[in-house]
Amino acid sequence: MKRTSYESVDNGPVSRRRFLSTALGACAICPPLGFSPMQLAASMSASLTKEQRDSMTPLQVIDELKKGNERFRTAKMAPRDYLAEKRSSAAGQYPAAVVLGCLDSRVPAEIVFDAGIGDIFTGRVAGNVVNDDMLGSMEFGCAASGAKLVLVLGHTACGAVKGAIDDVVLGNLTGLLARIKPAIPGTKFDGEKSSKNASYVDAVARTNVVLGLAEIRRRSPILEELEKKGNIKIVGAMYNLATGLVEFVG
Repeated sequence: MKRTSYESVDNGPVSRRRFLSTALGACAICPPLGFSPMQLAASMSASLTKEQRDSMTPLQVIDELKKGNERFRTAKMAPRDYLAEKRSSAAGQYPAAVVLGCLDSRVPAEIVFDAGIGDIFTGRVAGNVVNDDMLGSMEFGCAASGAKLVLVLGHTACGAVKGAIDDVVLGNLTGLLARIKPAIPGTKFDGEKSSKNASYVDAVARTNVVLGLAEIRRRSPILEELEKKGNIKIVGAMYNLATGLVEFVG
């Protein structure tokens, strides 16, 4: 439950900004455990504050997600005190991003981005499909709560995408897979178009992410307007199950 945590470092007038266990401001300190100054927070036992979140741009949020993913895939995840984060966020939360990911148990967004409690909103549904409930959740996260980023996170070897390709019929899953099927004709691919072809499945999954971004903008005037004003960015990404790398798209 508790990883080793470090004491807060007093940097005097230097503003300490912590997000996803990294510092946005350059801190004149010697980093332990091989972390660079940009990857070391002054405190790893507190959640993101409103002031810290509001000071960030959408592009800075993306950059911090990339840094967190690099720490994850290189086995340099930040030490973290989850109980302290729980206590610090109990009275309020100020996440910087809304992540729509797949139900797949191998793609937990908080872990692959090395995020703490209170850092990101996370919604998960098979095939990371965009539906009314997810759109409402994104609108809450951004328009009501102030998050700076909407991220649709797909992944390689997606079972839901395979099911859509194979035209699986199974109860309520049938309707869910129907939301993925537009990505099939929308994918340009030279080779065997089969669920047994891993490259084809991944290509359809990527198209599904891109179409999801268009769906968000089309079906949510609120989010589209926030993006036009520069208050948020709406982007996609693909997570590689084998390498742990998150590649941003769209």
